[in-house]
Parts: sequence; structure tokens; C-alpha cells
Amino acid sequence: MHSSEELRKRAAKVADKKAAIGPDVDLSAFQMAPVPHKYLADEELCELPVEEQKRLLMAGLDVTEKERGGTYFQKDTSVIHCEAKQEGIEVIPIRRALEQNDWIRDYYWKLVAVDTDKYTAAAELNLHDGYVIRALPGTKSIYPVQACLYLDKESLQQNVHNIIIAEEGSELHIITGCASAPHLKKGAHVGISEFYVKKNAKLSFTMIHNWAEDMVVRPRSAAIVEEGGLFINNYICMKPVKTLQMYPSTDLIGEGAIARFYSIIVGSPGSEYDVGGRIRLKKKGTKAEIVTRTISNGAKIIARGHLIGEVAGIKAHLECKGLIINGGVMHAIPELEAHAEGVEMSHEAAVGKIAEEEISYLMSRGLTSEEATSTIVRGFLNVDIPGLPPQLKAEIDKVIQQGDKDTM
Repeated sequence: MHSSEELRKRAAKVADKKAAIGPDVDLSAFQMAPVPHKYLADEELCELPVEEQKRLLMAGLDVTEKERGGTYFQKDTSVIHCEAKQEGIEVIPIRRALEQNDWIRDYYWKLVAVDTDKYTAAAELNLHDGYVIRALPGTKSIYPVQACLYLDKESLQQNVHNIIIAEEGSELHIITGCASAPHLKKGAHVGISEFYVKKNAKLSFTMIHNWAEDMVVRPRSAAIVEEGGLFINNYICMKPVKTLQMYPSTDLIGEGAIARFYSIIVGSPGSEYDVGGRIRLKKKGTKAEIVTRTISNGAKIIARGHLIGEVAGIKAHLECKGLIINGGVMHAIPELEAHAEGVEMSHEAAVGKIAEEEISYLMSRGLTSEEATSTIVRGFLNVDIPGLPPQLKAEIDKVIQQGDKDTM
């Protein structure tokens, strides 16, 4: 048994309860039995079918492992590749870590409560696997570590738990993707992620979703950032999904700690998205920023943001902008909450459409209507994310460009 009896008892109490946030999902419609897959050596990764490699690349996983500091690759319930390529960086399947490393218990279910809802309960009661990625004290990432959670079996519910730790003075960059096989139509993904950014550490975490149209996705994540730490959390979803609901939370618990959330979401017809994030600024000199760009291409999108300033001497900004192109519904819900004098907090929210005069101007310069619209959309989605290494920024730009082509 990987979990204490207390954790399992707490999870069991909420396992069958209706979800309090977002559209409820009947998890009994999905299978959770283990799906065995062969472990792949480095050279065998490159022998995967070309179409599968393309899907993986769109989720940030490069099978050549070129310019990567390590790889974690889980297919359905099985870890099929896991290794670190840089000294001072650890990449470990979480089930193995729970069996072999006592220290992991200091982090497991410490930031996310196991009884938060039916989805956290499912991850504890039927844990398939997940990863532990850790940068040891003072280690600086040369290349980003890549991770991919991949669904191949139809109607499977994949339950994972991830723990990411940037130890004191370290710098860790992760590009992680969730994707489904080209043939897959229906499935569910429940993912728990807990982030620890220690004193004067830097962690950038870029998540790319590349799911199938009938996927149910329920991430649950939380982070803490200590004194002088920096946490950059990027989220990109430009592919169809049936329903996605997430609300990551970060606490800035040390002076001078910084958190930045950036989200880019393009909603397809029939898709439902309830996304957002909360940052609590608990110490003097902490800073936070939440920036969201959403496009409804016939989807229902709820974009939330909540900044909580608990002490004087903090700075925080929230920006939520949306475009409606081909119908759909969009809600922008910004919240600022101040508990002390001397806080600096601001927000701006806007939902609109592409101006006809902008399209007309670009068409007068020789572009077709479709090319003009695509150019405007691409500019709208271009978010400057400070603090990223150039190589990782190039990866994000590549995904956005390809996703924009598919959308338009």
C-alpha cells in the first residue's frame, strides 16, 4: 500500500459525492484497470509511429530527447520511459518514490487536500502513477525536463499524482504535455500536482494540452513559493476537449516571492472550460501576475482570477482578455481581495470581437480575409512571458503557431 490508511479513509468519504465546482462527471463511465505497456529504451522512442510522434510533439515531448534535461513518459497507466540526463536533476515515477524514498512523504498530499473532491479522491484510491521531478540545491537546468501523460486506451480514466521540487538556489524548467492517441475518442484524466519552490529558487512549468474531443480533464494543483523564489506557470490549450475544469492555487509565503500565471485557451464548438487561478500574497515584497487570453470558437469559457493581498507592500495584477469568433459564451471573472492598507492591486478584463476595420486594413495590404483573421488572432495570443529561457519560449511559440493554424 502506497498511502497511509488515514489518507484512504479521507478519500473514501468524498469519492461518490457530486463535484462542487464545474460540470459534474460520472466517473463510473470510465475504466481504471491497469493497462500494461512495454518500457522503451532511448532508441525505441524514435521508433514510435510517425502520427503518434506528431501528437507527442504537439504536447511538448520530443522523442529524440534533443535539448532535454530528462524525460518522463507515461502511456495509460504504465511508465514507458523515465530518466534524468543532467546531474542534480531527479526524475522518478511517484509509485517508486513512495516505495523507496521516505522524504517524499513530506510533500505527498501536503498542498492539495486528498478529500477536496471526488477527483482528488480518485487519484488516491486508484493511483496509476505520475512523476517526481526535483532539482537539487544549487542545480541550474541546462535544458528543460519533458514529461508527457498519454492516453491510448479508449474510455480509460488516467489517475496521476505529480510532485515538483525546486530546492534552495536551484533553477528548474519543465515542459509537460497531456495528449491522446489519434484514434482515441473518449477518456478521462485526473491529475494532482504539488509544486515546491524553495528559497531563491526558480521554477517554470509549461503545460500543453492536446486532448481528444470527448475528453474529461480534471487537474488539481497547488504551490508554495518561499523567500526570493520565482514560480512561472504557463498553460496552453488550443485543441478540443469535452470539459476542462481547473483552479490552481499558489501561496507566496516568503518575502520577495513572485508568481506568474499565463494561460492561452482556444475553445472549440461544444467544449466547456472553467479555468482560472488564485494567488495569495502573504509576505511583504511579494508580487503576482495572472494573464489570460481566451478565444471562443463556439465554446463555453469561464475565465477566473483571484488575487489576495494579505499584507502591505505587495504588488499584483490580473489581466483577462477574450475574443468571440464563431459564437459561444464567455465569462471573465476577475477578483481582487485586499486585507491591508498599502497593497497595490489592479485588474483589467475585456471580451470582444475582431474589429472589421482591422481585417479590412490587412486585406488592403494583400492578405485574404482568413489570413487577416489568423494574423490578428496570433497577435492576440502572443503573450510576453518574462523569465523563460529562449529555447523554451521558442517551443511555446511553435505550439501556438501550429494551434492557430488548426483553429482557423
